[in-house]
Amino acid sequence: MRRFFTSESVTEGHPDKIADQISDAILDDILAHDPNGRVACETICTTGMVMVFGEISTTHYVDLQKVVRDTVTEIGFVRGKFGFDAENMAVLSAIDPQSPDIAMGVDESEGHEQGAGDQGIMFGYACDETPEYMPMALSLAHKLAKRLTDVRKQGILKYLRPDGKTQVTVEYDDNDNIVRIDTILISTQHADTVTMEQLAKDVKREVVDYVVPANLVDKDTKYYFNPTGRFVIGGPAGDSGLTGRKIIVDTYGGAACHGGGAFSGKDPSKVDRSASYMARYIAKNLVAAGICKKCQIQLSYAIGIAEPTSLLVETFGTSKFDEETLSNVIRKNFKLTPKGIIETLDLKRPIYKQTAAYGHFGRTDLDLPWEHLDKVEALKKDLGIK
Repeated sequence: MRRFFTSESVTEGHPDKIADQISDAILDDILAHDPNGRVACETICTTGMVMVFGEISTTHYVDLQKVVRDTVTEIGFVRGKFGFDAENMAVLSAIDPQSPDIAMGVDESEGHEQGAGDQGIMFGYACDETPEYMPMALSLAHKLAKRLTDVRKQGILKYLRPDGKTQVTVEYDDNDNIVRIDTILISTQHADTVTMEQLAKDVKREVVDYVVPANLVDKDTKYYFNPTGRFVIGGPAGDSGLTGRKIIVDTYGGAACHGGGAFSGKDPSKVDRSASYMARYIAKNLVAAGICKKCQIQLSYAIGIAEPTSLLVETFGTSKFDEETLSNVIRKNFKLTPKGIIETLDLKRPIYKQTAAYGHFGRTDLDLPWEHLDKVEALKKDLGIK
């Protein structure tokens, strides 16, 4: 029996993604000057206003007004008629230091290795559906969203505005092989001067046909462009935005489990972020090594404790190796403590804002350390794979 699977993405002008990018821009600004800064920064945006709040402990002075306004300018909300613009919006802040009760369990000291910044469960996933080892539906949804932004910023479709969403449905056969793309949905904010007929024609040509391989679509593939018939009011003027509200878009599009913790605005001492990156790093290297076709890694942590409380390997019946064998090989080749993860992936750097839109994983346009395949040969050797 054939099955259908759908994933969505959003552009950098989506209200939740604006919030994510602001939070990560603040994090990057701190890490650029204070690599040991502790950041748990969240953002709200709505009509004419951005509010930054959370816990930050750092030796660096952050010019919040400049960081927020520069980020909104880069996204493209620069005109008052959009209902939200970088120059005229209000920027509010409510920042406190990190709780000393948390810091005492996280900080490294004599006889105490750096512990996890919180308890929680984190997942990483990889599969062989695409060259970047990501699910096909999400991979295409991200690429459509990114292309939608590119044609706007490059002036190819000058009537487009920053907010937008994409969605792709992929059809699989009985053997879990991709058969075709069943549905493509694109909703994009636009100037009120363009007709829906013109928008549909232009977006199909400049976005869909540019991104989606022709062999994956057929005469029965369905296309929807702005199905409500109008999307002039968008961004924070159309809907409020909040950091961490697009965690499925950020990860695997619903193809894998999610522990619930968001990424943006959190420094790497927070395992919600760093351990999720490590879990992806492990899963991707296992699939790339030919150990399995699909892999999900779960890690769990206790606040203040360095070693993970559990490691689970799930290969969905696609590997000849059992879980215990794979777990042993993983522990041998990957450092799973917060300190080990941070050192392995070199995470105390300002590399995060670039991940805050279009996904944290499978990014061939970025050099992200958790996407490297430098453990493949070691894994093969340990498992006796030629």
